[in-house]
Amino acid sequence: MGYRREFEIPFVGLKPGVHEYSYLITDKFFETFQAQDFTAVNAQVKVTLDKKSSFMLLKFEVGGSLVVNCDRCGNDLPLELWDEFRITVKMVEEPELMNDQEEDPDVYYIGRGESHLDVAAWIYEFINLSIPMQKTCGYNNADGPQCNPAAIDILKKLEVKDPEVSANPIWKGLEKFKDLGKE
Repeated sequence: MGYRREFEIPFVGLKPGVHEYSYLITDKFFETFQAQDFTAVNAQVKVTLDKKSSFMLLKFEVGGSLVVNCDRCGNDLPLELWDEFRITVKMVEEPELMNDQEEDPDVYYIGRGESHLDVAAWIYEFINLSIPMQKTCGYNNADGPQCNPAAIDILKKLEVKDPEVSANPIWKGLEKFKDLGKE
């Protein structure tokens, strides 16, 4: 079985009801996608498929870990993943048209003649969505062993010491209006 085929669920022969699938995701999974800003992926994705007569409810549970770069100091930062996502897959006659018109990102359409459901793109998307937008070592432990001390020193040198000196003169006259609404 090819690596990509393992992410295809043959739903035609499944009886109505709940079916579970588990996937172990590593860096190899992301090789066919664009370059990622994380490494050392060790994620487990559990897919629960609840098959109904004309639609399917999918629940993706993402767990595991990966390594990203700290946005502040640039050091490697291990992150734990945990998130849940739900998708409703409906079977229709014109899936391309319906997908173009659908506004809800949690609804996806496939053709009535389809026999397999490829979940690889959803797994890719959901792992990426599980990573926080801001990835830092944490403000509490910025001086800790994870943060790069050289980068922290440079950031401290760049800090603004006196806010009055760096204030934009265009706003100078607005201070007098600050307390007007409190009277």
